[in-house]
Amino acid sequence: MKHTTSIELVNQRELILADSDVIKPEEVRRLTADNAIVDTGATRLSLPKSLVEQLGLTVIGSRKARTTNGIVDRNIYSEVRFTVLERSGTIEVTDVPDNVPVLVGHMVLEMLDLCLDIKKGLIYNPDHDDEWIEDQL
Repeated sequence: MKHTTSIELVNQRELILADSDVIKPEEVRRLTADNAIVDTGATRLSLPKSLVEQLGLTVIGSRKARTTNGIVDRNIYSEVRFTVLERSGTIEVTDVPDNVPVLVGHMVLEMLDLCLDIKKGLIYNPDHDDEWIEDQL
């Protein structure tokens, strides 16, 4: 069963520049992906290359990744600020081809203390009574 979520994405580097009055707040690139796949088999937040370009992210490295098509090289891009279910964090992202949707991996779920319930979809961690509790800071 496929579970989706809405995720808001903001170029973190530009957000810092706007907070420092280097650029105007309206110049900060942002977007919302309404049908992001909650993929517990994925590690990071993975964005189609066209969304990486829309956000103006820059390559900061590369890693090998195991996919259903075997091991491939993936670029690692500068950080985005992301928001899911009113909880936010920052993370470096990887790219996926444009025919692949946004993939929300387990690192994002762990950061935001979210769980995937088979019947309900993405939920706040029930072990924490809907309170946001991080394992370690």
